[in-house]
Amino acid sequence: MKRHVLIVLIAFLFLAANAQKFENIAKTPPMGWNSWNKYGCNVSESLIMGMADAMVSSGMKDAGYEYVVIDDCWQVARDDNGEIVADNDRFPHGIKYLADYIHSKGLKFGIYSCAGTLTCAGRPAGRGHEYQDALTYAHWGVDYLKYDWCNTGTQEPKSSYTTMRDGLFAAHRPIVFSICEWGSNKPWEWAGAVGNLWRTTGDIDDSWNVMIGIFLQQKDLARYAGPGHWNDPDMLEVGNGGMTTEEYKTHFSLWCMLASPLMAGNDLQNMSPETKSILLNKEIIALDQDSLGKQAICWRDNGDYQIWLKILSNNEKAICLLNSSDEKKTVLVDFALLAQAKAARWGAASPLKLENFTVRDLWDHKDLMLKESSMYIDLLPHTVKVYRFIKK
Repeated sequence: MKRHVLIVLIAFLFLAANAQKFENIAKTPPMGWNSWNKYGCNVSESLIMGMADAMVSSGMKDAGYEYVVIDDCWQVARDDNGEIVADNDRFPHGIKYLADYIHSKGLKFGIYSCAGTLTCAGRPAGRGHEYQDALTYAHWGVDYLKYDWCNTGTQEPKSSYTTMRDGLFAAHRPIVFSICEWGSNKPWEWAGAVGNLWRTTGDIDDSWNVMIGIFLQQKDLARYAGPGHWNDPDMLEVGNGGMTTEEYKTHFSLWCMLASPLMAGNDLQNMSPETKSILLNKEIIALDQDSLGKQAICWRDNGDYQIWLKILSNNEKAICLLNSSDEKKTVLVDFALLAQAKAARWGAASPLKLENFTVRDLWDHKDLMLKESSMYIDLLPHTVKVYRFIKK
């Protein structure tokens, strides 16, 4: 036994010394699907394979979604050598078989673990097994790791997540590292050098109040986000039934304005036309996936009416008008002023003129025919209007 432990220790030290740092992953916010919001612990091989099939057949893969992620409850034990063991009843062919199937669809495979002694659902977690698990995940073909923060006791977040990061580097496979620390220790201040995305708040819920509350907590975090490292306000609830179609459109729009990871959490095999129209809106997705990687800022805050502005590549921009109140609002929007907003806020050398842009409504999929620079716009309760200023 002592000789076995010594060999393992030497192997880990060798891998750590020769770890490869991966710079070219998550250059835009990751897009995909995660099992938790809809299915919780009720995961299985057949379910995940079915979701991978649906991601392709529904058009989601073509729209940019690529990661299929199993959340908690796939694991049941560790064997005598400390190797993590999957639930054989639910995953009879093993995790590598499932990863290979997902890869055969042209998609990428993600998995879940936790920095503590047990996961949030009480399953075996990663503490003390970081390098071992990283090697296992690499062998299985994992492309994305969501790493939670339950049952951590006196652990310090930055050092705990850095240990897992170093294990992933040592495993010599580019794996997107999703830090799920819930924002309690301000991960945006340290996680950019540790992971590719980090949760900024507690868990989302399929309700308007929780969703909009999470969104408003992102207001001062824009400076921390960019290519390779993203603020994560949690996964999408679009299509799960707790909000109206208009509220889901707002949810999706706001996440895209924030350059958030877009991890769908609904039943991809049984999507309504309304859900598909939201998740597959390529014009809204393009804001999220813009190569500049700028998170939107709150440009004007009138309480329950806000204007959010997102700078895009090619000297373009998007604006989102948000009515978070329970009443209809009619607002006067000065598009000429918004065209100049970049110059005023970011110190551009010269004003940007409205006549140099086409203003496009990204939900109605049509260009505005502006007779004057200002116009009144109706905003129903809990809705948005999203416009892109496209250079002519």
